[in-house]
Amino acid sequence: MIAETVCSAVSAAGLGIAVVTAYRKRFLAAVRLAAYSLVPVGLVMTGVVGWLADTALSPTAWVGFGVLGAAWLLLAGSRVVERRRGGAERKAAGRDAVAPAASAPSLGGAARPAARPSSAPRAADPAEDFSDIEAILKKHGI
Repeated sequence: MIAETVCSAVSAAGLGIAVVTAYRKRFLAAVRLAAYSLVPVGLVMTGVVGWLADTALSPTAWVGFGVLGAAWLLLAGSRVVERRRGGAERKAAGRDAVAPAASAPSLGGAARPAARPSSAPRAADPAEDFSDIEAILKKHGI
């Protein structure tokens, strides 16, 4: 009973603040405040507050939360151990899945890689490397 009264008071106060905010011509903030203010009343009307009150006082519920926490710790711990080992099971399975020479292209023995023609000679002076950048900056007045 007291939880419903507190939720109603919080909602009423929030709606009052939303009205004052709307009076100050901050309509978007007023709408957000009104939306947040209606949440506690909605929770009371749907019965969530009563369910939470019953759950908070139930020893069975707390044991259930403990079991869920233990399950989460076991899962998180197993992931930490897997990362520290480097995923040995995954590496072993990955090694057997692909043949060692599978990444080499099979173009035949006569094919050899084509020589790459050099499109532009490399600049020997590092100052020449920045000349293009300086020209662009000067063009934009920087």
